[in-house]
Amino acid sequence: MLDERLPVIVGVGQINDRPANLLDGMDPVELMAAALEKAQADAGADLLVDADYLGVVQQIAFPAIANACEPLAARLGASPAVMFQSHGPNGDSPVMLLNEAANRIGAGETRIAIIAGAEALRTAGARAAAAAADGQKPDALRQAAHRKKLGYAQSYGLVAPVDVYPLYENALRHSLGQTLAEAQAESGAIWSRFSEVAAANENAWIRKPVSAAEIVTPSDSNRPIAFPYTKLQVANAAVNQGAAFIVTSVGEARRRGIPEAKWIYVGNGAAAHEHDSWLERDTYDHSASMEVSIRRTLDLNALTPADLDTVELYSCFPCIPKLARRIIDWPLDKPATVFGGLTFGGGPIGNYMSHAIASMVDQLRAQGGTGLLFANGGFATHNHTIAVSSQPIAAASFPRSYDFQAEADALRGAIPAQDRDYAGPATLETYTVFYGRDGQPRSGVVVARTPDGKRTLGHVPGSDGATLARLTASDGDPVGAAGTIGAGDPLNLWAFA
Repeated sequence: MLDERLPVIVGVGQINDRPANLLDGMDPVELMAAALEKAQADAGADLLVDADYLGVVQQIAFPAIANACEPLAARLGASPAVMFQSHGPNGDSPVMLLNEAANRIGAGETRIAIIAGAEALRTAGARAAAAAADGQKPDALRQAAHRKKLGYAQSYGLVAPVDVYPLYENALRHSLGQTLAEAQAESGAIWSRFSEVAAANENAWIRKPVSAAEIVTPSDSNRPIAFPYTKLQVANAAVNQGAAFIVTSVGEARRRGIPEAKWIYVGNGAAAHEHDSWLERDTYDHSASMEVSIRRTLDLNALTPADLDTVELYSCFPCIPKLARRIIDWPLDKPATVFGGLTFGGGPIGNYMSHAIASMVDQLRAQGGTGLLFANGGFATHNHTIAVSSQPIAAASFPRSYDFQAEADALRGAIPAQDRDYAGPATLETYTVFYGRDGQPRSGVVVARTPDGKRTLGHVPGSDGATLARLTASDGDPVGAAGTIGAGDPLNLWAFA
């Protein structure tokens, strides 16, 4: 006999909005409502108006919609007793909201939880470009980052996620002892399989298989962005996408007449985070919070990696699934996604994992088995993992805390102090090079360590072709190299010894 309070996902919905005129596209609230209506139709029961919990992933496409909960509830004709919008548009938000809903249902505090998110950056960008005097399409991600703070890292060009994740990529390559070709081959293999999954998923944004070589090779249609990433290796945020899922208790699902074939059982999850500032990290080739989040989720559900039939390993940039797949020994020849990855499935800022959850439900209904959903957010900051299955997970119990921050903090190494005004000898810790739209290097940045172990930044101007060439050389590894940080105005400069 099943516990009446066991949480189950009973309905999922996804939507892609591709209007003939981008200016006529749906806003995020309309996308969320459409996705929830699809989820209700999928469940085959009237659930939305009776929902007592509404969870929403914060969006950035339409800043005027500061909190989407009330307008979304009004559009649905619902009056949930609890309405909660995630704190920030972080990639872990959908998994956190699923975990919260499962705990509330298991505690008997919620009967029907509806969760949704959406972004309409494609339409928002078109509207902003149409309104701009120069007709230039703004970069919403960079604008959002600049609104938060323009500080030390940002002054060196490290503003958006696409600027920072390459620091992890290059440090990880060094720690694994890979050549640039080997590291890029791994990225290409993972991303090529993502493209194949997306091509077979009617809900994906880009449905065209791409070879591993095409993904890592710069071309007119695949320009370099930030070394070593090309356009096809980064999240595609220029989408209009919404996704939603509905969670109830087993008892409520029975009362509503939802067939058991629709139920996907929710297991326990685990979360841990790094410091909000990526400069306050112990290392760039490992994440204690990622490891704790994934391993603890397996432990809580009495699962081993061998028990996993399918996974979704967050894929904003290759370094994240590379790190995650090593924690569970996930083979390179098995897809690490059910949706298609943030390049091909679509990268709607904080809401990607809602699409992954929906696609995981579809796959587990069709094929059975157990899945792992690993989410990452911020600048490799937030980590939240959860298990789901076509069968009850015997070890799961609700409510159960998902906060494993103390364990991650204990596992983490010492965080180096910063010396922002340092000048003198230094060792290169990690780096990247930024490219212009013409595919040419425009500048570089180096994260370096001083002789006493402090962390500092160095700028490489576009005019220093020799240093940029060494940073991007195919036959070398600059990490660990000796150099100097020279006082500059306004940025300190890096030079190899």
